[in-house]
Amino acid sequence: MDTAAELESGADDRREGPASSVTAVSPVQQLSLWPPPRSTRHSGRRRRQFTVLGVAALAVLLVGGGATAWALLADGEDAGQEPVAPAEDFVGAWAGEMVQVDTEGRHVADWHAEVRIEEGAERGSTAWTTFACSGTLVLSAGDNDRRVYAYTETADPEDRCVDEAELTVLPDADGGLRAEWSSVTDEGTRMTSTGALN
Repeated sequence: MDTAAELESGADDRREGPASSVTAVSPVQQLSLWPPPRSTRHSGRRRRQFTVLGVAALAVLLVGGGATAWALLADGEDAGQEPVAPAEDFVGAWAGEMVQVDTEGRHVADWHAEVRIEEGAERGSTAWTTFACSGTLVLSAGDNDRRVYAYTETADPEDRCVDEAELTVLPDADGGLRAEWSSVTDEGTRMTSTGALN
């Protein structure tokens, strides 16, 4: 049986044995499963850099977009736009022969129209003398040199005309108006009539 002194010295030997196999010079005392905390020293600077870059990119987009819009608006005003025809170009009493075709372009009828457009070119009246119909005109649209009037029938004693139609007029080179009537019959057929009003 070992004496207490031998046991103590053996215990020392056992402690020294394993201690000698471990590198005593390693600064690592314990291993951790968690990564070390990240430094936040540079993240503020990085955030400021991204903010500055974002603001600069936005400024470039705004300046470029504004310059493009300005160029487009300037080009639109100067080139390619027709002057707006004054209302006086449409005011007066006009008459002419219309040629009517159906959706397929087949000839349907020739008829005589009389149109009166009142001062301001916002209202008027019309008579389709061939069919003994008449109605009122109210301005519904207009751009550049074109005016569009909504026709509402007020008289049709022989029940030969449509209740509603659309009249589009444009000034022509001869001082008259080019006219286009567009309507849909009770059967659902679209009819178009064109002609000159002088």
